[in-house]
Amino acid sequence: MSKSYSKNIPSIQTAMILAAGYATRLRPISNHTPKAMVQIMGKPILGHILERLKEISLKQIIVNTHHLGTVVKTYLEQQPKHFNIQISEEKTILETGGGVKQALPMIGTQPFYVINGKIIWFNGGQNSLLNLASHWNNKTMDVLLLLQPVTKTVGYQGSGDFHLNADGSLKRRQDDEIAPFVFSGIQIIHPRLFQDSPDGSFSLNVLYDRAIAQGRLFGVRHDGTWLHISSPQDILAVEAYLSQHHTNLTRN
Repeated sequence: MSKSYSKNIPSIQTAMILAAGYATRLRPISNHTPKAMVQIMGKPILGHILERLKEISLKQIIVNTHHLGTVVKTYLEQQPKHFNIQISEEKTILETGGGVKQALPMIGTQPFYVINGKIIWFNGGQNSLLNLASHWNNKTMDVLLLLQPVTKTVGYQGSGDFHLNADGSLKRRQDDEIAPFVFSGIQIIHPRLFQDSPDGSFSLNVLYDRAIAQGRLFGVRHDGTWLHISSPQDILAVEAYLSQHHTNLTRN
């Protein structure tokens, strides 16, 4: 990893959890349960994510909602007061880019975590979120993605997303190839990424491509467990893995 990464940075103080989507691949479950509230080992995915955020004593959390948003909001209202949680309600679905852009007034001007509401992860040799933050370089980066080796995923069956260059910069997989890394759904973004961005609904991929062209999209390899939940079959695979490898998980 490049020595240009700076470890002398303030900790990231805010996280946004993406929980607004329809999760069509999870139907029929997602017809009545939002993706972030799908139960894994007796606990919503959102609950697993909050556990990881509690580990780093992060306090400020924004959660976007749309599909069955009241279910997410009710769950968050019932949580212990470890966090200051704000809801960014989307009247129409804004996708990942539009959803984060709408929440920027709540986030402020500093870099922040963005976490997809359909993943579960466990730390490897070091805390995954703190490791990501330690590689953040405010001068050279607009986005820093946590990358999972495709060969070490659970519940993922794709061809990967990125090639990781020696300096930590990223190159997208071409249509006719397989890439060694998949984007984990965990990242750090600086609000400046959204300068001159589209209005309304759009994907963060639009901004990733622009950052790649400008040499400002980077990645860090994750050395822990990563579990991806996009279909009912994934739930079975993920729970089978956790039952074997994480027997100390609490069911609440």
